[in-house]
Amino acid sequence: MSNRSRPDRIDPRPVLVPIAPTDPGYARAKRLTDIVVSLIALIALSPVFLVIAFAILLTSGRPVIYRQTRLGLGGHPFTLYKFRTMVPNADRNLAGLLLHGRNGNNGPIYKPESDSSDITPFGRMLRKSSLDETPQLLNVLLGDMSLVGPRPPLPEEVATYTPHELKRLSVVPGLTCIWQVSGRSNIPFDQWVELDLEYIQHRSYLGDWKLIFLTIPAVLTGRGAR
Repeated sequence: MSNRSRPDRIDPRPVLVPIAPTDPGYARAKRLTDIVVSLIALIALSPVFLVIAFAILLTSGRPVIYRQTRLGLGGHPFTLYKFRTMVPNADRNLAGLLLHGRNGNNGPIYKPESDSSDITPFGRMLRKSSLDETPQLLNVLLGDMSLVGPRPPLPEEVATYTPHELKRLSVVPGLTCIWQVSGRSNIPFDQWVELDLEYIQHRSYLGDWKLIFLTIPAVLTGRGAR
């Protein structure tokens, strides 16, 4: 369990985190797999993307794509892409929401409750199916993310991390990880951190493929999706 005191305000400035040692062969194989799989998936899913984009425009207008600053490897910021599932400017007071615990998780992470009025009806369907996350395949192709790795946090979240929790940033973040196949939002943040650190300590190429295949039924059932 973490020992965290709540600050009076959140300072979202990025932090730099030491990078975890990685076997060069594993790193090359992982990056090649990320490029090939993400490129194939982006091409194959392009008709689905068009349908989703049209549905968002029809039901709640623009923008279709939601851009958000996240922290990646070593704490470096990058722009994460998602299909918009919330009303425009829903997270305009994100720091305040985190400080006062108005989120759907028990730690420094902003996950709105599934019945939040900020989530659009179509957006709720996208979240339940995890289709809102599919534009992050572009982040994988660009190298900001990997197919497998800890989920990338917000700067406002990281500003409240303990040194132990900062270790989540020591590897490239990913679309899926142990947390994703173990219950997602049903898992408290402290346990989420331990699952990520377990992945970082024992990560391997075959292990990554195992997590990718385990993600498929986790997404299809929608368990823990919010």
